[in-house]
Amino acid sequence: MPDLPVVAALPELLAALAAGPRAVLEAPPGAGKTTVVPLALLAAAWRPAAQKILVLEPRQLAARAAAARLAELLGEPVGATVGYRVRLDSRVSAATRIEVITEGILIRMLQDDPALEDVACVVFDEFHERSLNADLGLALALDAQAVLRPELRLLLMSATLEAQRLGQWLPAPVVSSAGFLHPIETHYLSPRQAAGLPHKPSERLAEAAPAQVRQALADHAGDVLVFLPGVADLQRVEKKLGTLGPDVDLHLLHGELPLEVQNAALRPASVGRRKVILATSIAETSLTIEGVRVVVDGGFARVPRFVPRTGFTTLETVPVARAAADQRRGRAGRLASGTCYRLWTEAEHHQLPAHRPPEIQTADLSALALELALWGAQEAAALRWLDAPPPAALAQARELLVRLGALERQEELADSSELAGSGASAQLPPPTPLPSSPPTLSKPTPHGRALARLGLPPRLGHLVARGHALGHGHAAAALAALLAERDLLRWATPADPRPLPPDLRLRLEALASGRPPLPGLALHHATLQRVRDVARHLRGRLGLKGEATAPLLTEAPLGLLTALAYPDRLAQREAPDRLRLVTGQRVSLRTEDVDAQAPFFAVAYLAGTAAAPRATLAAPLGRAELEEAFADQIATTDEVRFDPATGRVAGRRLRRLGALVLAETNLTQPEPALVVAALLGYLQQAGLGKLNWTDGARQLQQRLQFVHQLVGGEAWPAFDETTLLAELPAWLGPHLASLRSLEQVQRLDLSEPLLARLPGGWAQRQELNRLAPAALEVPSGSLIQLDYQDAAAPVLAVKLQELFGLTETPTVGGGRVPLLLHLLSPGGRPAQVTRDLRSFWEKGYFEVRKDLKGRYPKHPWPDKPMEHIPTKLTKKRLESS
Repeated sequence: MPDLPVVAALPELLAALAAGPRAVLEAPPGAGKTTVVPLALLAAAWRPAAQKILVLEPRQLAARAAAARLAELLGEPVGATVGYRVRLDSRVSAATRIEVITEGILIRMLQDDPALEDVACVVFDEFHERSLNADLGLALALDAQAVLRPELRLLLMSATLEAQRLGQWLPAPVVSSAGFLHPIETHYLSPRQAAGLPHKPSERLAEAAPAQVRQALADHAGDVLVFLPGVADLQRVEKKLGTLGPDVDLHLLHGELPLEVQNAALRPASVGRRKVILATSIAETSLTIEGVRVVVDGGFARVPRFVPRTGFTTLETVPVARAAADQRRGRAGRLASGTCYRLWTEAEHHQLPAHRPPEIQTADLSALALELALWGAQEAAALRWLDAPPPAALAQARELLVRLGALERQEELADSSELAGSGASAQLPPPTPLPSSPPTLSKPTPHGRALARLGLPPRLGHLVARGHALGHGHAAAALAALLAERDLLRWATPADPRPLPPDLRLRLEALASGRPPLPGLALHHATLQRVRDVARHLRGRLGLKGEATAPLLTEAPLGLLTALAYPDRLAQREAPDRLRLVTGQRVSLRTEDVDAQAPFFAVAYLAGTAAAPRATLAAPLGRAELEEAFADQIATTDEVRFDPATGRVAGRRLRRLGALVLAETNLTQPEPALVVAALLGYLQQAGLGKLNWTDGARQLQQRLQFVHQLVGGEAWPAFDETTLLAELPAWLGPHLASLRSLEQVQRLDLSEPLLARLPGGWAQRQELNRLAPAALEVPSGSLIQLDYQDAAAPVLAVKLQELFGLTETPTVGGGRVPLLLHLLSPGGRPAQVTRDLRSFWEKGYFEVRKDLKGRYPKHPWPDKPMEHIPTKLTKKRLESS
């Protein structure tokens, strides 16, 4: 057993697992948990000799490296006592007792044998990474342990997770190990250095990382490990570093490189030479790269983000979490004292999130939903989750699986006769609202079981299964392999900033020929080989014989096959650079880069932002193919809309697939209800100002609102503009039945529609006249219109001479609301505003008379206005009358 810190914790750990079926090991980076613990478990008394120890690793590179190190410690080759199994590769034998596997392999093992009869213990290494497969695998393993194998041991090993929380949740004892073997000196950027760098992560790293690498080589001994977020960042920094010196070798390390290239980066440097390794987060955990004494951490990571609203998963570059930064820092102190350079300031470090959110909270859950259905979990809540899958995302995933024919619809479960053929559907009905409560997962179909056995995401599994059924198995396997891996095309000039052509057919041509399909393009040969390996594996699963010849690939209906995987991303060209998806969302695509004549497309991948998405992989789709494959979703509907340009309602009959318009004809006599709806829709958008608001109609509306505020209750509804606009269909709709144009609408008298909102009929209209009369007869005999614009203060505007002799202020509202009197001069201009007429006659009148008598000498200005005859006449006409 190597002399590593975790050795001191082994007695306590082994005792915990001897006493109970679960344990948590908290061991910081460099403690040796991946190397030492599996060997210690191998000798545990509770392990039957024939049973295995399964060790889960989050990445294939880590699984192979861990198996190699364990085998080396035993002095055996890989595949003897220690072996590994990863996707498309395994080295195990009948003698294997420690099997290092990736997390997805465990899920398949559990689905095939829920009791794991030949397994003594499952070790979840690096559980703090909280991958979706690790969370799902743990949930299934805990269920198997509770129901079928209470003696099955489960050990969770983590470097940075909150171990106490995990121990309380399981529940399980928590065993802690010592930390780093060697001290690590940590350096941050100064605020001044950080301020001088570009803000965009790719530009920031391309400038800062090469300079820091050169400084590290000059100031320190040993090899340098550089963490960068993505492959493109690795390539940019590699180009800027150029030649580092005659004794320095430059390596790239990421998951898409051939195995021999990855191994070359992990091997110790030759005597007298040094290494610089540019790595993605693949090197954060479970790997000891001998010779590394310096870590340069760029401070960013590429993480997938699933957007339920659009159904798209995109990769985002985000600041690294503090826990991951600690993991990276630990790489420098594995074998000797080291140095870590962090390309951010110390103040920025304290603002980083403590942990990344678990993948289960941000990922596409379609594969998880299918696995739960295969497990027989009728509800997600039937299993135990450290963090439960979000209900909305799980509901959306289940709906996708139903559309793909992988799950039965819930309503179909009552009648098994309706289940036949459910696995053959490739169609996509219109999107349905997502439930807010946790979804119930229905039974998997035979098609769903077949998808799971393919080991692909459900979309791509559906593509392979249905494409094979349609007679295009070779092309379906090749296309699924292309979509499952990184793009195999690149520009021949690495600095070329243009996006790659989005045409999927170019990729299939390159796969078939092994050559760039267009001048200026080049191939990622490692990716090309991996795609071919995956396609060969899928052909084997389908039972297809022979190699995939070029005609089998390039002559297949690529657009149709793509649509099988992405039926919710069918698209129609709206403009030379824009598509409309079946969901209604618009995305950009230079269609001349795909097919300038094609009216329809199947979109596989998108990039850009949520506000401006861009199709990065797409294939043209013929109309006949689309109509045949999605015939049961094509509907004929009548659409009537108001055309503001003509001011009239126009109708058309549409054949549609979701938001895609396949054909349209004009309607000369659209349904009256649709015409009314179109007029109402326009009016609700344009506002009530488009209606015929005569003085009488406007006053009526204001009178009704006055009574509503005065009396209230259901009998007197609100008549303010917000309410009228919201309820426009109810009160105006019945009066639009025979109208077709805005001109006709604007000739409509609004009085009757407004009064029809009153529930009390004729009697209530009479009550309206009593409470809010339209006009008031004043002492002179004139009938004066009242102004109810301010419902709190209705106005009577009248010449003051017409109120002579009136001592009390007139009222409305059954005597409850005094009118606001606008007392006008003989010329019709306001002379005084009052609610107290008596007070005005006694005081204010004489001031007004003094100001106006000289201006209007022909009109009466009596000394005793409360005793004078009210009149609208001049003195002369009054005397003659």
